[in-house]
Amino acid sequence: MSDGATGAHRPAPPAFFLHAVAAGGLRGLPPPVPDDVSGPAAAAQGAALGAHLLRRQRAQRAATLVGGGPIEQRVPQRAAALLRLLWVDEGFRDGEQSYRWRERGARMAHDYVAHLDPAAEPRGVERSVAARTEALAFSGRVDRLDDRDGELVVVDYKTGRRPVTDDDARSSPALALYALAAGRMLRQPCRRVELHHVPSGRVAAAEHTEASIARHVRRAESVAADAVRATEALRAGEDPQRAFPPSPGPLCSWCDFRSHCPEGQAAGPERQPWDALGDEGDED
Repeated sequence: MSDGATGAHRPAPPAFFLHAVAAGGLRGLPPPVPDDVSGPAAAAQGAALGAHLLRRQRAQRAATLVGGGPIEQRVPQRAAALLRLLWVDEGFRDGEQSYRWRERGARMAHDYVAHLDPAAEPRGVERSVAARTEALAFSGRVDRLDDRDGELVVVDYKTGRRPVTDDDARSSPALALYALAAGRMLRQPCRRVELHHVPSGRVAAAEHTEASIARHVRRAESVAADAVRATEALRAGEDPQRAFPPSPGPLCSWCDFRSHCPEGQAAGPERQPWDALGDEGDED
């Protein structure tokens, strides 16, 4: 089970069912088509920023940066240019809005990269990690994995409007599981996890212990067990509405599968993809 699947089941069982179960062909059901194939504009912004930052880290490892990039070219100006190159236009209200957010994103990338050591070589970028516990096999992809003084550090990029906090890093199930998996796979200590908020430059961090990671593992195992029980009930003939009961809330307005869920539709009006952006991109 992926870290995304464990995170989706508890707050929205029907979305988990539609995405992870029906899409896999369970019981011959056709895969549901998400309502918004373009995705929210906020996701487009995050994808472009994340893709740029990850691409830059790959370039550091290979000493190349889109057609050749020695260390002296690993500069903020080139970072902004790469952001523009990788920008995704889909999901915005119009081209003008996309342009404003692209330029805002370019400034974010410029300012973030200005604080990085161009000679630093990450241990991994978009690194796939996986591990097994007594009751769970899980996998995920780490944005960046650093090696600092012999210890691994999990780095996750964030581009949302809300600044991140140390509590966010400490309470993130995904980061804790990444730390466990990375440490096991690479046979190095991995306790520190960080959220890098690109818009503000803030780094939120947490130092895990064996006990704190064990708590996250137990919670993930509990979620996975719930999902397995529901899936087995569905295989045995249980009605999907009973096996995966709706849990409507504010996020239903953004769900990719609204058209398949009457309860979600009743929970609130459908939001436009660009509603998540808030203030216009040309505002500082």
